[in-house]
Amino acid sequence: MTSASPAPATATRVLRLRLKDKHAGVLAGLAREVNFVWNFVNELSVKVFERERRFISSYELDKYLAGATKEGLHLHSQTPQAISAEYCKSRRQAKKVKLRWRVSRGSRRSLGWVPFKKSAIRYRNGQVWVSGIDKPLSLWDSYGLADYELGAGSISEDARGRWYLNLCVTVVTKPRDVALEATDALGIDLGLKDFMTPSTGAAVTAQRFYRDLEPQLAVAQRAGKKDRVRALHAKIANRRKDFLHQLSTAQVLRYRAIFVGNVNATWLTQTNAAKSVHDTGWSTYRTMLKTKSADAGTWFKEIDESFTTQDCHVCGSRCGPKGRAELDVRDWTCAVCGTHHDRDVNAAQNIKARGLAWLEEQFAIADSAHTTSAAAVNKAGGGSHLPRSDMTV
Repeated sequence: MTSASPAPATATRVLRLRLKDKHAGVLAGLAREVNFVWNFVNELSVKVFERERRFISSYELDKYLAGATKEGLHLHSQTPQAISAEYCKSRRQAKKVKLRWRVSRGSRRSLGWVPFKKSAIRYRNGQVWVSGIDKPLSLWDSYGLADYELGAGSISEDARGRWYLNLCVTVVTKPRDVALEATDALGIDLGLKDFMTPSTGAAVTAQRFYRDLEPQLAVAQRAGKKDRVRALHAKIANRRKDFLHQLSTAQVLRYRAIFVGNVNATWLTQTNAAKSVHDTGWSTYRTMLKTKSADAGTWFKEIDESFTTQDCHVCGSRCGPKGRAELDVRDWTCAVCGTHHDRDVNAAQNIKARGLAWLEEQFAIADSAHTTSAAAVNKAGGGSHLPRSDMTV
């Protein structure tokens, strides 16, 4: 008997590809029609709430949008449904009765956005065909879309008027290892002076993406050069993204388990260190690690970093620097075991130890579930289900 091999694990990813500028006029026209539909469902939702004191669902909104594309809108027949679904999702997340109007003209114009369903797009000969657009869209295909099954997505505009295609695709992920050595794991302590300090001890200095270009940005803002300001902001974002991509990719390829501290970036943006926190990009970095780890078969976990600075990673005693008063203490000696610690390296070591402990728990749970399942199968079958010598497994 030949057993069927298990289906490979998959995950959904979003690919972002730049569309060529010659399509900007057509896409801007579609975006104005999307704004019209959005504002219609926004107004209708408010009226229903005022009359019935309830939130109208996207299913009910679709009834009012039925046949809209036959009355002059150059959108795919399912695009109004995608708009209503996104509207209800945004309304629920914002916890508001009324959302902001999408503006098509003027200084407060909303950036272009055209959602579509899976059935509205297809790829052929290096171009993308979208229902509602007579001609194919040319793009820089940096991912090789011919190798993917295209899903739902959207076409969006950035602040500089450039248009991008955002597509959901399904990718095959590698299985994660169940046998790890301590050297295969990495603990990461995030900071401001040093962007990250790994448990190996080689700290990565924080980059000054915003502060390096801040003087040029101030000059452009005082001169009223809006295009230059947008270009500088894009350059800052691109430099930061490139740095984080290179760092996260190298770490995911090197280690089989990565554990990072769950420092609260949102809370720190309310302090005097807000500019530095925004410049580091902690949240983006952790998101990259999580996504790339899932694709590469690497274990990833955000670890509670409480007391990781104070605890000695050798003996476990809590005698390290405490609170803001001792924030300037960068190295210390354990009063119990006498080990000399670098503050950030010690924290990274504690994060790694907690991560490995969590991983051991996951392995134990998996082993217990497997043993229980095997015992139930053997009991139901009346004996062992080990393959005989004449079987092919």
